[in-house]
Amino acid sequence: MASLLRAPLDFPVADSSSSSSSSEFPYRFCEARKIGGSLLNLGRVNVARLRIRLSIEEKHISIRKTSKEPIQLPRERIENERYIGADPFKELEFRFRGFKQQNYVENLSHYQNLAEGQSPKFMVIACADSRVCPSNILGFQPGEAFTVRNVANLVPPFRHGGSETSAALEFAVNSLEVANILVVGHSRCGGIQALMRMKDDSDSSFIKDWVSVAKSARLSTKAAAGNLSFEAQCRHCEKESINGSLLNLLTYPWIENRVSEGTLSLHGGYYDFINCTFEKWTLVYREGLEGGSKYAIKNRSLWS
Repeated sequence: MASLLRAPLDFPVADSSSSSSSSEFPYRFCEARKIGGSLLNLGRVNVARLRIRLSIEEKHISIRKTSKEPIQLPRERIENERYIGADPFKELEFRFRGFKQQNYVENLSHYQNLAEGQSPKFMVIACADSRVCPSNILGFQPGEAFTVRNVANLVPPFRHGGSETSAALEFAVNSLEVANILVVGHSRCGGIQALMRMKDDSDSSFIKDWVSVAKSARLSTKAAAGNLSFEAQCRHCEKESINGSLLNLLTYPWIENRVSEGTLSLHGGYYDFINCTFEKWTLVYREGLEGGSKYAIKNRSLWS
C-alpha cells in the first residue's frame, strides 16, 4: 500500500508538434448525445456571460419595439451591467432563464425522463474549491454524474463513521449502481495546504479534523519530497491524497465487493488549472499482482 502511495504520478509533456490543429478538434459541438436513454441536443458551446448579454439585449429590443424608443445598446448595456452588479442574484436569474430557454426547452424529453429517475455512469468526488467544477471541466451533462464535493476531495475510511461523503457513496454504489467512481484533485488546493501546514499540537478545528483524514499522504510526502519547496510538497501531496482516497474507498465492504466482481472501477484525476491539464489513472485491485501486492495503477494518461 505504501509503495502505491509513493508511486510517481508524473506524466511526459505532450509533444505540441503532434497535436491537432483547431480545425481538427475531435469534438463536434452540434450533435445529439444520448444520456439515460434520451437524446440530449448539446448545441453550440456558448459562454455563460454571452448568453446573459444576449438575453438582456433581446429583452430590451422587445421593449424598444413596444415603446418605439431609439436604439442605444452601449448605454443600456452599461446600465444593465450596473443593475446586475448591484444584485448578484439578478445575474443568476438571467443565467437560469438562459438555461431554461436554450437547454431545458430544447431537450424537454430528456429532462422529463430525468424527472422519473437517474442512472448516472459516474460517481464524482471533487473539491469544494470554486475554481474546480467537474461539470464545467469534464463536460458532464445532467444525469451523467452523481457528485459530492468536500474540502480537499477526501474520502474518509469506512471506520471513520457517517459523513456526507460516505452517505453519497452508499447511495451511488448500492442504489444507483454507478460503474465508475472518480476522485478529482487539483492544483493549489487550500485543504492540502492546510494539511501540510498542520501542527500536531495545534488547537482542534473543523478543518484540521477533516484534513487529518489524509495524514498518511502528508507523511509519505514528507518522506519523499521533504527537501523540496512548500509548493512542490503540496503538489506532491495533492496527488498522494487522491491515491489515499482511492485506497480508502476499498475499506467500504460494498465497494470492495463490486470492485472484486468487476462491476465497479475506481479512478483518480488531477486538474491543474495553472496549465489547464488533466491527469487520469485507474486503481487495479486484485490478488496476485506483481510483487505480491493487491494494488496497482494502470491507464495513466495526460489530457492537455
